[in-house]
Amino acid sequence: MNGDLLPILESIERDKGIDREILIQAIEAAVATAAKKSEGVSEETEATATLDRKTGRIVAMVGGRQVDSATLTRIAAQTAKQVIIQKIREAERDVIFTEFQGRMGDIVTGSVHRFERGDIIVELGRAEAILPKGERIPHEEYHQGDRIQGYVLEVRKNAKGPAIVLSRTHEEFIRGLFVLEVPEIAEGIVEIKGIAREAGDRTKIAVASKDEKVDCVGACVGMRGTRVKNIVRELHGEKVDIIRWHPDTKAFVAAALSPAKIADVEVRPEAKHMLVIVDDDQLSLAIGKRGQNVRLASKLTGWQLEIKSKAQLNQPGSSLSSLPGVGPTMLERLKEARITTVAALAAMTLEQLLAIKGVGEKTAQRLLEAAQAAAQAPAATEAPVPETPAPEAPAAEAPAAEAPAEGAPASEEPAGEAQPEEQQS
Repeated sequence: MNGDLLPILESIERDKGIDREILIQAIEAAVATAAKKSEGVSEETEATATLDRKTGRIVAMVGGRQVDSATLTRIAAQTAKQVIIQKIREAERDVIFTEFQGRMGDIVTGSVHRFERGDIIVELGRAEAILPKGERIPHEEYHQGDRIQGYVLEVRKNAKGPAIVLSRTHEEFIRGLFVLEVPEIAEGIVEIKGIAREAGDRTKIAVASKDEKVDCVGACVGMRGTRVKNIVRELHGEKVDIIRWHPDTKAFVAAALSPAKIADVEVRPEAKHMLVIVDDDQLSLAIGKRGQNVRLASKLTGWQLEIKSKAQLNQPGSSLSSLPGVGPTMLERLKEARITTVAALAAMTLEQLLAIKGVGEKTAQRLLEAAQAAAQAPAATEAPVPETPAPEAPAAEAPAAEAPAEGAPASEEPAGEAQPEEQQS
């Protein structure tokens, strides 16, 4: 038996990835415990076991006296077996935990093993992962044995072993899919600057190229759209808009609001706010279905976006001069402070208004109340500032809908196909 032990340990090490020294230590501890039990000595009696790394021979010592392993009782041998099995399981769990802890943030592929209370248990070779119901893309369905990909969101230890949590709704899942599908991104030539996503419906992704010879949008789209089509297929039809990044903020906002054509943009950097003016026929496109287009654009750019049509700007009460107490002198002072719209004035604080030359506390309070009352009218759609702004508040050279170098569209389904609807606030 001793001669067969080393090959067995090598086989376990190879199959389960457990270091052989850990296995040897487990066997030595188990045999020492079994020898003490077989001899019937007290718990305080010292017992040791040593396994020869070359011959595989085990020598057990109990109370300073050598014990032949062949004389161990059946109960003692069974105890040793259980101890060894337990140690091997613990070592295997540690190996799996260490492996997947280093893979947090990666995309993994597995197969659907079973369903538990709405969650999916995914088999990943030697390990199992859980895809919670809340981390699944809405409306997608799976059956046992189906192939499935997921983003490793969390790896933690529990009583049953490592718990690996996957996600398919996380924005980083989109990043991981593009890294797998687009070699230029994996090599660092093309960089993903920001992602805004509503899982199962639409994603906007901003990209930039570090090499002027490489078209970042075309690289992501692929020849005849093959690359982005593969990603859309994995997302079960979720639309993906690819936008070119550029350092000019106005241009990037214009691209992020594609397919709408932007007429003008008024920027108020202190409040991270922009008034976007569009032609009347572009208003519904800029807002998008249920406000989705402006919402994603705001999240992608990190700016609070207010959408108005030219007709709305000409409505009574939409200009500063229509507010009570705003005469030519006050209008000029407000314009010097870069306050040109009622919405911009309504977004100011009392302290900011008091900092304007010639504006006292009573005047500031009156202006603020009038502007806020006028701004409450349903004349525009405004997207809130995202909690986590996209990095660098960038901009784009060209809108997402422009054709890339290869001649393929910049998204699986052009953004222009969004269904126009009534303006919402």
